[in-house]
Amino acid sequence: MYNNRKVMMMLIAMVFSIGAVAQSVQDGIKMYNYEKFQSAERILLPLASDPLANYYLGLCYIQDGDAAKAAATFSKFPEDIANISGTARVAFVNKEAAKGMQIARDLAAKSRKKEWQAEKYAADAITYTQGGDYQQAIFWYKDVLTKNPDEASTHIGLADAFRKIPGGGGDAMTNYESVTEKDAKNSLAFTRIGDLWYEAKNYQSALDNYAKAKDADATNPLPYKALARAFGSSGKYKQGLDNIQKYFELSDKTPTDKINYMEAEFLAQSYCDAVTMSKSMINDITDMEKKTELYGILGFSEAQCGDSVDAIKNIRIWLSRKDQSKILPSDYVNVGKLFLKMGMLDSAVAYYNKGVAGDTGATKTDIYRQIAEAFKTRKDYCNSAAWYDNLIKANPGTQPADYAWRGIMYYYCKNYDNAMKSYNDFAVKYPDQPSIPYWQGRIAEAIDSDATSGAAVPYFMKWFDKVGGDNYEKKNELKGPYEYLMYYFYNKKDKENMNIYKEKIKAIDPNDKALKDLEEMEKAANAPKKQPATKTKK
Repeated sequence: MYNNRKVMMMLIAMVFSIGAVAQSVQDGIKMYNYEKFQSAERILLPLASDPLANYYLGLCYIQDGDAAKAAATFSKFPEDIANISGTARVAFVNKEAAKGMQIARDLAAKSRKKEWQAEKYAADAITYTQGGDYQQAIFWYKDVLTKNPDEASTHIGLADAFRKIPGGGGDAMTNYESVTEKDAKNSLAFTRIGDLWYEAKNYQSALDNYAKAKDADATNPLPYKALARAFGSSGKYKQGLDNIQKYFELSDKTPTDKINYMEAEFLAQSYCDAVTMSKSMINDITDMEKKTELYGILGFSEAQCGDSVDAIKNIRIWLSRKDQSKILPSDYVNVGKLFLKMGMLDSAVAYYNKGVAGDTGATKTDIYRQIAEAFKTRKDYCNSAAWYDNLIKANPGTQPADYAWRGIMYYYCKNYDNAMKSYNDFAVKYPDQPSIPYWQGRIAEAIDSDATSGAAVPYFMKWFDKVGGDNYEKKNELKGPYEYLMYYFYNKKDKENMNIYKEKIKAIDPNDKALKDLEEMEKAANAPKKQPATKTKK
């Protein structure tokens, strides 16, 4: 009896042990599917005596970029169908497509009516690599579903394969939804549906499905990453940062994860936080491509955080190492802004011109506007006017504000001829803009600086009619035109009209300097003239 009880206890322990191993393998697979490859490796490595655990461990090595290590791992189970499919993946990764397809075909041939897994693994090998025949993978997935129609991972694999072919989005959606209809807790399928909607630029549907993915499994980091991307694409950078923070908490915190986090901080204008994180990890990054990106994030963040000297140093490193074909026109514009901030105008213009030359799309006017605004911020009005002029010549149908700022910048540049021409063009293009006669009057006043020709009078009178004259709410804007008219009528010796404008100015500001100056002039003019002194005869 004792021996029987001992044997029974050993059997029970073995059952629990096997169950625990199986559960751990499933945990590792889950981490792999959630792209937490380091976590998956940690779970699977001690379990690699199990063929399925070994297979997913090899897949993790492929994701790490170590195809040789993956091949050696798969070779430990040369007769296991999962590990055979792993060798096909290695062939595809090594750009040996013919070899990979042959391994997959030989594997699929092993499939039987009740043993469909070989066909499924063969299809997976093609779908999740590059260079294979996706239509063949689709055929195999469909055949598997005739044998096991409710197998969720097969539907997801089939949908993923459809996304690899032109026009396959509809079939992909059908297969993802067939999973979520039966299993409302399949977070991976909801994430994929969100990705499909995102690719279709239907951001609201994407956001809805990413939210469902979060609700289905709060430990899945992928929907948070996708939400961050979706919010970023729609310009909602703060919400993007909130989600990338949550993703980061759930992720393996790899260098790529950290770089994505820093990019989100930069877009959300948390520049100093991005600088702190960049500096904390820059010496630990060995991958040169990632390190290059890090220098870019660090430099652009420093530029906004107030350290322009270090920013230029790090951005120059980024520019020298970055693949030139991958530098965006907007990147060059941002570099130009930094040089402008440092007062290095030649360098600023050189990079601005690179940005303009590289932008062949419809957004070129946006770059012109950014450059014009950057010069305006620096109070370099002449260059700002020139770039607004470029913008309007490139896009005559641009917004009224661009026409307005071109004229205003020419005005502050003291190029009054171009300023007036700009506002005359503005008046033709947008005749109903009330500010036009005001600025035409200001420009004419600057030309008629001694207020003798009256060139500004008709413009100011037209503007008064548009804004309601004395009833105009912005009283301070009325003062300048009133001062000009007061002096003009003084010079014309039209005392009646001069006094009208004196009273208008007093009503706004009794201590107005121009008013006081004119009153002093009047006093001086009206003061009795002194008789010349005569010498006393001796």
